[in-house]
Amino acid sequence: MNWITLLALYFLIWWTVLFIVLPIGMRSQSDDDHVVLGTDPSAPTRFRPLWIWSWTTGISLLVIGAYYVVTEILGVGLNSFPNFLPGIR
Repeated sequence: MNWITLLALYFLIWWTVLFIVLPIGMRSQSDDDHVVLGTDPSAPTRFRPLWIWSWTTGISLLVIGAYYVVTEILGVGLNSFPNFLPGIR
């Protein structure tokens, strides 16, 4: 696999994982009963970008590593699965 393809795939996985990790542990101002005047009640009380970035990067590295092992080292690909619909390849 080309390193540019692997980097592009990592970029897509990173953004997907970001939107999975982003709401984890988020407490809104309405949850804490401390709404700052002029802000939306659903705004986060504490925004932790370093925590979000590090978890997103770590999970993305695990996913891309598992993908690399399965496809490049073990050799599993689309041709490894049986053809369930005849005439379609």
